Amino acid sequence: MSQTLTEKPIAVVSPAPQTATGDRKGLTKKEIAADHPTWCPGCGDFSILALYFKLIEKRKLWHEKITTISGIGCSSRFPYFVQAHGAHFIHGRALPFASGVSLSRPDLHVFAFSGDGDAFSIGGNHFTHTARKNIKMTLVVMDNQVYGLTKKQTSPTSPLGFKSKTDTWGAIDYPINPAKQAIAVGATFVARTTSTNPNHVLAMMEAAMDHDGFSFVHCLSECVEFYDGAFDAANPRKGGVFNEVPKSHDVTDEFAAYKLASQDFPGSFGVLYKVNKPTKNAREAEINQSHQSKFTGLKDWQILQKTFDRMK
Repeated sequence: MSQTLTEKPIAVVSPAPQTATGDRKGLTKKEIAADHPTWCPGCGDFSILALYFKLIEKRKLWHEKITTISGIGCSSRFPYFVQAHGAHFIHGRALPFASGVSLSRPDLHVFAFSGDGDAFSIGGNHFTHTARKNIKMTLVVMDNQVYGLTKKQTSPTSPLGFKSKTDTWGAIDYPINPAKQAIAVGATFVARTTSTNPNHVLAMMEAAMDHDGFSFVHCLSECVEFYDGAFDAANPRKGGVFNEVPKSHDVTDEFAAYKLASQDFPGSFGVLYKVNKPTKNAREAEINQSHQSKFTGLKDWQILQKTFDRMK
């Protein structure tokens, strides 16, 4: 477990995302949806997109308050399908881009969508550092345990023995455990869900959105084209079991969360870990306010003069 630290109170609070009020109505799904999704029929990503629309409708967010960022991969087509501000960024770099948006626009809640390759392979280092900095945003990783866009290669979460174009003999590299990694590197909200349980997906995305910090939702999302049946063990309709996190679980207990995340597949679904710590957003805002207060009432040229004087 990490050491217990005494945090200095941060007075700056990021404003909550603005919702529809007065005469201005919330958006409908028809107003939110953009291009028709191009995923393969039966892909689990359809479910997450539909529930993202439902979340926007339920929270009555306006177009200018919706920010959807992604990297590269099947899951990362997300921004194309949402009629709002966002960016389909470069491979593995969704989180640095989303960090800049979050830090410069504290009135928004940024959603980043990634796949297991985009988030944990080429983007693995960014995942670690965005989590430890506790930047206010939500990362939803749609994990299908295979590279689907490039037609079946082994991914960081592919299980041992998985046969693909890159491991024709069966994967011999141990897969990562996304939830364990997120807890270990400092994410302040970690949850698990699966695309076959839509009510649960919506509940996890809502809880993640309400969290003031870096929130990570690990969502199993089956690729029916290149890894059909990968998550049957978590689907009661296919003979599997959907075990929810026990109600007695203390989400602030890091060791208990780590034990839950260490369970054999399919594991437990729900919020594994949730703690409140000052965000990078709040800390930077405090620094900005502190420095700006030194120039209160001064004209632009006077501010420049004071800056030059310090350089002498």
